[in-house]
Amino acid sequence: MAGITTHILDSERGRPAPGVRIDFSVMEEGRWRLVKSVVTNADGRTDSPILPAAEAKIGQYQLEFFIDGYLKSRPGLSEADIFVDNPVVRFAVFDPKQHYHVPMLCTPGNCTTYRGS
Repeated sequence: MAGITTHILDSERGRPAPGVRIDFSVMEEGRWRLVKSVVTNADGRTDSPILPAAEAKIGQYQLEFFIDGYLKSRPGLSEADIFVDNPVVRFAVFDPKQHYHVPMLCTPGNCTTYRGS
């Protein structure tokens, strides 16, 4: 499998984060161009790859995870509890034949990402 995929996990609760908007952008001519917005499903994943293998190209990409709304909807959390609201992950694709999985693990106090498999 090639292309770009992602998922969001509420690592404080150990559960997927459903209903989170993710904006996917590509760097073109020195500017970020929004390609599409998607929303995570009940499993915290997108229903299809962010970028299908057939469309993968060498380049700079960006995922913006709008987790603030998800976190604010959790009972007992206030806006003051949320340290990181909408993390942005920028990364490069050097080999479009490879799979680039960019997971987001979030809590009200931090966000973590890595290149998954």
